[in-house]
Amino acid sequence: MADLFEKINKDPMLQVVRVAKDQGFYPYFKPLSTTEGTEVIIDGKRLIMIGSNNYLGLTTHPAVREAAMDAIATFGTSCTGSRFLNGTLDLHKELERRLASFLGKEAALIFGTGYQANLGALTALLGKDDIAIADKEIHASLVDALTMAGCKLKRFRHNDVNDLERLLKEYEGASKLVIVDGVYSMGGDLAPLPEITALAKKYNARVYLDDAHGLGVMGEGGRGTHFHFNCVDDVDVVMGTFSKSFASLGGVVAGSKDVIEYIQHKARSLIFSASMPPANVATVMACVDILEADPSYAQKVHRNAAKVRNALREMGFNCGESVTPVVPVIIGNDMSTVFAWRACFDAGIYVNPVLPPGVPPNKSLLRTSYMATHTDEQLDRVIEAFRAVGLKTGLISE
Repeated sequence: MADLFEKINKDPMLQVVRVAKDQGFYPYFKPLSTTEGTEVIIDGKRLIMIGSNNYLGLTTHPAVREAAMDAIATFGTSCTGSRFLNGTLDLHKELERRLASFLGKEAALIFGTGYQANLGALTALLGKDDIAIADKEIHASLVDALTMAGCKLKRFRHNDVNDLERLLKEYEGASKLVIVDGVYSMGGDLAPLPEITALAKKYNARVYLDDAHGLGVMGEGGRGTHFHFNCVDDVDVVMGTFSKSFASLGGVVAGSKDVIEYIQHKARSLIFSASMPPANVATVMACVDILEADPSYAQKVHRNAAKVRNALREMGFNCGESVTPVVPVIIGNDMSTVFAWRACFDAGIYVNPVLPPGVPPNKSLLRTSYMATHTDEQLDRVIEAFRAVGLKTGLISE
């Protein structure tokens, strides 16, 4: 008789993991011994952090920390219930009003995580009679949400508006939703929103924008990729997360009042999950306050990323089409990527090695990302470390 767990010890991925751990090349689940700022301590070693989504560096901002502590003192540590029942505070409603305004929409709805936000919104909006037309490189949470929604899923080549139009024509009479990321989290490139929204309008489709990595970073004052491209009204639903620029945990979807009210009463990931804890909500509110008072945070992070990106390209590294704080170093081979990660770690630099299925086969990369709070001295050390690592591993030449 078959044993469910029999497959575990035969799994080839697990075998690779065990070998990597034994040889000191396993890069994942490494605990940080300090707050995740521009520098961290791992295994007793101090490293410059360029593997974080803390784009604005607000996790260590005094006002943000104070807001979280004040919320705990006032509201306690948890709501212990769903938003649908006893889990809604005045604080939740206030944040939703603030975010709707910040994102340029009539209404907003917050979820416990970004994953839940995508899951809730898309399973509410889509069903078996609907067509989802999605970019090939959308986030995994979107793919899972579309699978659970039971709709027909069609994919177009990454950022290829001609391929998108081919699918829109093919399903011209159907109920359609075009789904893209604003900032693609591995490549650091942008969706061509003006062209995408124009095609959606031409073929009577709606547009869903996952702006998890654009919120706080793109557009004036970090209001999002739809603001960056001046197509706020052409995007029907905007989704964002708080675990990146907003120093917290949670997610938001924003759109018209009718759409948000519909999602509010249909999203199972909202109705059957506990609401965001007060401290997390207050943290996001404090981050919005900071961005509205000082829009230069988004400018600073772009300046820092551009400094390193330009230096890496001059050395001969392949940084793809990045124009954002996400700067990939595309290597290709899986083992070469892991060796480069280890060399960076030994040089005092924390980066993320990304292997398939996180990226397509033969497209493994080191994902680097930058903060508004990195100093020039830290960035100079990063640049020199990459020069040394590149020469040592043969990724670049003199």
